[in-house]
Amino acid sequence: MSEIAATTAHEAYAFACMRCGHGWEQAFEIEHHVDGSNNAFVIYRADGERVPSPLSRPSCSNCGGHVVRIMRAGRVSTVQQLLHNPQPARPAIEDSAAREGEAVAAVPAGAGHHWHLSDLLHPFHRK
Repeated sequence: MSEIAATTAHEAYAFACMRCGHGWEQAFEIEHHVDGSNNAFVIYRADGERVPSPLSRPSCSNCGGHVVRIMRAGRVSTVQQLLHNPQPARPAIEDSAAREGEAVAAVPAGAGHHWHLSDLLHPFHRK
């Protein structure tokens, strides 16, 4: 018996491994079906291939770990973009603040913090 998807939704998620810090994103087609007994079920596809639900037990492709944080799409790509294209140093405080006697420290170029994905995941680690 051939089944046709009643509806197909498109979702994307960002994933971050809490074991090794590896981050990735994946888009899914979520097909909602109804079988011959009128029971609803869902099929997930990624890159055209049938895959298990990304919400059930994701695993890290880098280390095989199963402690994976699932986030809205764009979180990992934003961090990766920041890692590859760091922003220039922030400008010094306005002159008016300096006139009021506040110390103004110029940040030397390249002296900013070098971010790693694991730095951004630090708040999610359990102690």
